[in-house]
Amino acid sequence: MIDTPILIAGGGPVGMTLALALARQGVRSIVVERNPTTTRHPKMDLTNGRSMEIYRRLGVADALRAAGVPVDNPFDIVWATSPSGEVLHRFAYPSSREAADLIRRANDGTGTREAPMRISQIVLEPVLREALDHNDLVDIRFGHRFRSLEADQDGVTATIEGPDGAVVIRSRYLVGCDGGGSTVRTALDIQLEGQYAVGRGYMIHFRSEAREILAPFGVAWHLQTGTGTLIAQNDIDIWTLHTFIAPGADEAALDPRKVLLDFVGRPFEFEILIANPWSPHLLVADQYSKGPAILAGDAAHQFIPTGGYGMNTGVGEAFDLGWKLGAVVSGWGGEALLESYEVERRPIAIRNREMAAAHAGVRMEIVQLVSTAMAEGPLQANDDAGRARLETLGRAIEAAGNAENESWGIEHGYRYDASPIIAYDDEPAPPPDPLVVALGTWPGSRLPHLYLEDGRALYDLLGDQFTILAIGDISTGALEVAATTAGVPVRVVRLKDEPVLKLLERPLVLIRPDDHIAWRGWTFPDDALAMLKHVTGRAT
Repeated sequence: MIDTPILIAGGGPVGMTLALALARQGVRSIVVERNPTTTRHPKMDLTNGRSMEIYRRLGVADALRAAGVPVDNPFDIVWATSPSGEVLHRFAYPSSREAADLIRRANDGTGTREAPMRISQIVLEPVLREALDHNDLVDIRFGHRFRSLEADQDGVTATIEGPDGAVVIRSRYLVGCDGGGSTVRTALDIQLEGQYAVGRGYMIHFRSEAREILAPFGVAWHLQTGTGTLIAQNDIDIWTLHTFIAPGADEAALDPRKVLLDFVGRPFEFEILIANPWSPHLLVADQYSKGPAILAGDAAHQFIPTGGYGMNTGVGEAFDLGWKLGAVVSGWGGEALLESYEVERRPIAIRNREMAAAHAGVRMEIVQLVSTAMAEGPLQANDDAGRARLETLGRAIEAAGNAENESWGIEHGYRYDASPIIAYDDEPAPPPDPLVVALGTWPGSRLPHLYLEDGRALYDLLGDQFTILAIGDISTGALEVAATTAGVPVRVVRLKDEPVLKLLERPLVLIRPDDHIAWRGWTFPDDALAMLKHVTGRAT
């Protein structure tokens, strides 16, 4: 029997992110992944600003940048009649480099420490695996399938099937990051609630250097038409096409070469890598844990990919769970930390599921606009009537909008409003807005990203555990004494009072290891020790 503090079932992005987050806390883990290698199947193609901010904290952001789409390439979304037809509307978005520059110049707290990036999961996973391969606190085992578990009050005994037979691993906690068909979730008899198979699509992942045919309107992330979406995975030679399958159509009879050529509208050279039908879901687990066994990522929720919330929601869960498990295993956190995981993260998953569905609804609205317009007559720029129809449809698409790539409130403006381990105050927070990041430091919010007068980023000053920001000439002695008494690691960051820090609203702000605000105040409470025990899950 092998012993480990944490066993992670599933070596995808969420499982590997969790292992990195645990190692950041000095906690060992074993990761088991049934596949012999990282994925070869295209899944997500966006790592949003919040996830990149997390990956910066975990030390892999630069490696991801080097592997992903070049930082000067835009995130444009183009709607067209077809790849060989006319542009209907272009939603233009800055490149990663431009976005980072805009955030720095605005310096208003609404941006993220890292800009988003375009990177295929096929490329992202090897970067994470390499980081884990060089981390002495992580034992990562590909080609090992999770089979079963037995939980008791002291931990979990799991059976893993490896190349050389069965392996028994005893862990204090087991985290199931093993995807939509999660064996861990099934073993725990946890149910999913929501909608299964809300549509039917056909995916074709292929290689081609025919950029003049596949990207005829210049570099764009997505090229969308009334029949599907073409994703430029690396802006060079790897592409993914998602098309609709008509109700009643025989999926087995679909010829991927014909589907691809019909979409593009003219012949070109290509090599199909993967092709298959698939169905998106809108599901969230009805609970996130049972005893010492916990769920994260697709094991806990599955969304339509509109908005790119699936993996990114899972990365947020891994970062949240990593510090909480780390604190409990290390002895300075209480069990209430783990109880807070579902309370904090499940509402985020439900909200993200709702927004993914809403974004899909807008896409279908635009598809219907395009289909109706094309049925009424030619959409072309070489005659007055055709140009008029093009312009009218373009304005309708612009009016429908592209909130799925502009919902900053969803991506990094979320708050934990009912957590048992956050010290709330009497100032009410504004209602959440999916599009807008509310400015403020209400407890439960993510710390605003700001640059100081000397050019340093506030996020780069934070510790791996708790951090107290102290602005101006104010004593932190009460908290330091409480931290020593409680054995809680707290970094003290003293800042001179400067105009941009007015956005923090209080001279004392206590930041959790996941960058969320645990407490804020003008002075420390009379019982700073009680407050610290509360936010570390040790209140009695």
